[in-house]
Amino acid sequence: MKHAFEATHLNIAAFAQSQGTHAGEERLSRFDRLMEQSQGLGGETFVTYSVQGEMRPDAAGSDEPWLHLSAQATLSLICQRCMAPVDEVISFERDFRFVASEALAEVEDEESEEDVLVLSKSFNLLELIEDELLMSTPLVPKHAVCPQPVKLQAADPAFVEAPQEKPNPFAMLQQLKKKDAG
Repeated sequence: MKHAFEATHLNIAAFAQSQGTHAGEERLSRFDRLMEQSQGLGGETFVTYSVQGEMRPDAAGSDEPWLHLSAQATLSLICQRCMAPVDEVISFERDFRFVASEALAEVEDEESEEDVLVLSKSFNLLELIEDELLMSTPLVPKHAVCPQPVKLQAADPAFVEAPQEKPNPFAMLQQLKKKDAG
């Protein structure tokens, strides 16, 4: 029997037990922090995702719920070279293991290579997708080739430069000394 799963209220154990799969897309405007990151641009573009649940045996042989999650979005970011908008494709693909309590998740997350989260009957998958996309966002977004030539100097050509040679401060003292002696 096929189950209908809702991304904002996902029962992790039931989803994994049934080996559920779900794919969807949501408008970028639904994700407040991603919209903030993209300067409010591109709200009509889509975040696409897919998730698959399964039960895997742990070291003791007991089954644990796992999710395999992937997502992709195009964010309009600011190029740090030319300061113009640049569209960046952001994506991730990750496995998550679920445990019974926050304390157990904290301990096991430090000791294991996979991401460990707390089991929930009403898990908000869209929040996890947003978190993971934010962590996948480049720290320094930039065009491969900027559309406008990048100004690489701060000097103003109209600025008159000071003389290259500065007077020797000791020579000035010597002149003062001669004045006082004379």
